[in-house]
Amino acid sequence: MINHKFLVTSILSIIVIFSSSSLIFAHPHSGQTLIDGHTHQPQTEYIPLNGIIGIEKTFLIFHTSEENSLPWGYVEGKIANHVAAYPVIIQIFKDDEAVHFAQTDVNEEGNYEYKFRVLNVESENTTKIFDGNYHVTIFKVVYLKQNNLI
Repeated sequence: MINHKFLVTSILSIIVIFSSSSLIFAHPHSGQTLIDGHTHQPQTEYIPLNGIIGIEKTFLIFHTSEENSLPWGYVEGKIANHVAAYPVIIQIFKDDEAVHFAQTDVNEEGNYEYKFRVLNVESENTTKIFDGNYHVTIFKVVYLKQNNLI
């Protein structure tokens, strides 16, 4: 049996903090993004759960360059039609392999934020956790009929 509370959520924006030249990100409602000479458009699908609520699943792409020097990234957003008590689930993949999974709570106003490390710096040793192109899948539980989504 699927635990729908665990499977949930999506994002209204994904922003990973890197130097300004090292990240290209896609916003689900902002249109197309150009990465490596190719145009990418975020895709969203809805999976009804019971006729009232459903899972909004959004696919995004982000890119980090070799020049990135900042250690932290974050995902944040505001969900207009969120269902209370369901977290946002964030899945990051590189070449179809899982890199990072996260879950974060949504507050009463529909806002959420998740911070994560993208670069480890220990003494003079630097290890890059994120470098290159990534596919991001974000899940949220939303009311379907509010926006005529079904």
